[in-house]
Amino acid sequence: MDWIFQAPAQPDRRLFEIAAARQAQLTKPPGSLGVLEESAVRLAALQRRERPSVERVWISVFAADHGIAEAGVSAFPQVVTQEMVKNFAAGGAAVNVLARALGADFEVVDVGLVAPVDVPGVIDCRAGPGTASFLTAPAMNAEQLAVALSAGRDAVARALAAGAELFVGGEMGIANTASASALAAARLGLPAADLTGAGTGLSPGQIDRKAAVIEQALALHREALNSPLAMLQILGGFEIAALTGAYLAAAQLGLPVVVDGFICSVAALLAAAVCPGCADWLFFGHRSAEKGHVLVLEALHARPLLALDLRLGEASGALMAIPVLQMACRLHNEMATFAQAGVSTA
Repeated sequence: MDWIFQAPAQPDRRLFEIAAARQAQLTKPPGSLGVLEESAVRLAALQRRERPSVERVWISVFAADHGIAEAGVSAFPQVVTQEMVKNFAAGGAAVNVLARALGADFEVVDVGLVAPVDVPGVIDCRAGPGTASFLTAPAMNAEQLAVALSAGRDAVARALAAGAELFVGGEMGIANTASASALAAARLGLPAADLTGAGTGLSPGQIDRKAAVIEQALALHREALNSPLAMLQILGGFEIAALTGAYLAAAQLGLPVVVDGFICSVAALLAAAVCPGCADWLFFGHRSAEKGHVLVLEALHARPLLALDLRLGEASGALMAIPVLQMACRLHNEMATFAQAGVSTA
C-alpha cells in the first residue's frame, strides 16, 4: 500500500494568481460572485490552465455490505444493497437520473457485496463478501483494506483515461452510516452520539441504540485505533476504503474531486489524515441532513456548495452541486473585462 503515501500534485500558484487577477478585471464588483469566484480560481490552479472547465464528469459508485448490519443499525435489510446495485446497473436510481442530466460517465463498482450480482455493467473489485461486524472483530484484514483502497485508485485511473475533468465518488451499503459514524467518532475523538444520525430513517430510539452499539465497538477497539488506516481497517466499509483510495489517487494524479455527503466526507477526512495535501483537490458538494456531517465538514475546514437537507447518498448531492461549478467556470471564462466592455472601474 505504499502508493497511498505518495505526495499529491501541487496546485499551480502562478495560474492561481493569473485567475485571481482576471476575476478582478471582470465586469462586476470585486468578490460579488463569492464562492463562485473562489471555485473558478482554485480550479484554474488545479487544472493548470487559465480557462478551467468541469464539463466532463466521471462518477464511480462503490457498493459493499457491512457486518455491523446484523446489530440492527439500519431501517432497511441488508439485501437492499444488492437490489440497489442492480437498480444502478439498470439506470433507475437517483444518481443515474442526475448523471444523465449532466452527460456524465457512470459506473458502479462491487467492492464487497455479500454475494456478487450477475448483471452486466457492474465492475468486480471485490475485497470480500462484506465486512465482519466491528462490534466483535475488525471489519477487514490488511489485505482486504489494500484491495479496497486500490479499487478507488483504479476508478480514478479509468476516469483519467476517459478524459474526465472532475471525479465524483458515491457509495451504497446498508449500515454504512454506522461505519462512517464510528470512523468519525474515532478520528475526531468525540462521543458516538454526537455523530450518529437517522441514516436510512431510524426513529430517535433507534438512533440512540445505534450510537450505543458504536460506542461499544469503540471501547472494544480503542487501543488499536491508533492511525487513520487502522481506523479504516477496524471500523470501515470496503466502499468507504475505496472512496478514501480514490481521493488520495485523484490528488496524486491531479484530478479535482467533488465530495458527496456524510459517508464520503468521512472518507475525505481519513484521506486528508493520511495525506494533508489531498484536501487541496476536494470540493464539497453539500451539507447533508445527517447529524454528524457538519462536524466532519468543520474538521476539514470545508465550505459546502449547497445545503438542501439531503441524506440519500449515491453521490446525489455532489452531482447537484456540479452545475454550480460549471457556472463558476463559464462566468470566469466568458464574462467581459472592464476594458473589453468599456465599463469604468471603481
